[in-house]
Amino acid sequence: MDSKTKTNPQRTGKPPRTLIQARDLGRIEVSRHVVATIAGHAAAGCYGVVAMAARGLRDGLAERLHRDKVHRGVEVEVREDGIAVSLYVIVEYGTRVSEVAHNLGNAVRYSVERTLGLPVVEVNVNVQGIHVSGGGGS
Repeated sequence: MDSKTKTNPQRTGKPPRTLIQARDLGRIEVSRHVVATIAGHAAAGCYGVVAMAARGLRDGLAERLHRDKVHRGVEVEVREDGIAVSLYVIVEYGTRVSEVAHNLGNAVRYSVERTLGLPVVEVNVNVQGIHVSGGGGS
């Protein structure tokens, strides 16, 4: 039989916190925090991405997140047709931002779909800053 994926019912108008996948022998519940962590780790490992950034800018500056808080640089929206992911990143100076964003979207989509078996319908990449490495060259 086929499996059905749905979100838990909205009670207070807030977005659902878990994704529920019903199968023949039971159901699987996945927190949006877990989806954000999977997407954040996939994004942090992409070429050209220096770090994940916090969602908001403070005084026009992006806040770099440590490896254990990469989920804070990811927003997950659950929709009827799948999951929408928004990423907030800091990229390396000198890399082509459009290529980094394209590769980042593909890597996150692949990682989330492979790990959870849920469709990712949209990946939005928000570049919060550019990192200039401090290497001195002639």
